[in-house]
This record gives sequence, structure tokens and C-alpha cells, in this order.
Amino acid sequence: MSAAEPGPGPTPRVRRARGAEESLATIVLGFESIIAFLGGLVVYGLKALPDGIEPWWGIVAGSVVAVLMVATTRVTRYRWGIMLGWALQVVVLLGTFLVPALAIVAVIFGVMYGYATIKGAALDRRNARLAADSAE
Repeated sequence: MSAAEPGPGPTPRVRRARGAEESLATIVLGFESIIAFLGGLVVYGLKALPDGIEPWWGIVAGSVVAVLMVATTRVTRYRWGIMLGWALQVVVLLGTFLVPALAIVAVIFGVMYGYATIKGAALDRRNARLAADSAE
């Protein structure tokens, strides 16, 4: 083979099939990560942390929760990844002790995450059943 002849090209990467539950949970957690970071800025700006704790820890906490949410989007294919997403929903809900307005965020995103995981799992079961029926 000479340098002018094209060799075999790289094999195209095949994407892993993702279910509806995984896809929807990833979308909700991704958008919620932005809100978690902004919630940390609100805690900082309102100086809502107890006395003796520097206000900038609000930014740190919001950033950590946001990064954890983004990291969780990579493991939502596993059942424990979905449960980790639920744990992060609880963390956002606990933020209402510092800033009561975060309850609105916690309820909205908690309902969206619940719908994404419950309805997504139902869609995945239905699609698996339809695939099994068509294979017969």
C-alpha cells in the first residue's frame, strides 16, 4: 500500500441505545444543575448561612451540587444513578431551610424528575414489550 492509497478508515463509533428514563432524567438534572448553582449564589447574596459560616460557602455548596448533578447525568443508565438523582432532589429541598423560596424550585424540579423517571420507565417497558412482540 503506497502513501497515496487510502487505507481503511476509522470505524464509526456506534452510540449506545438510551432509554426514555435515562434520557429524560439526564435532561432534568442537566437543567437543574444551572438552577442549583444560581441557588448557591442566592444563598451567598442573601447571607442566609448561619452565623460563623462565611457567606461564600453558599457559592461552594451550589457549585458542588451543580457538579454532582452533571456527574449524575453520566450514570443515570444504572438504577443507583436514578436514586442518586433522587438524593440530589432531597438536597435541593433541604435548601429551603436557608432560603424558603427554594421550595418552589424543589417542587418544580422534583415533580419533573419524578415524571421523567416514572413515565420514562413505563415507556421503556412498553418499548421492550413491543420489540419482543415484533421479534416473534
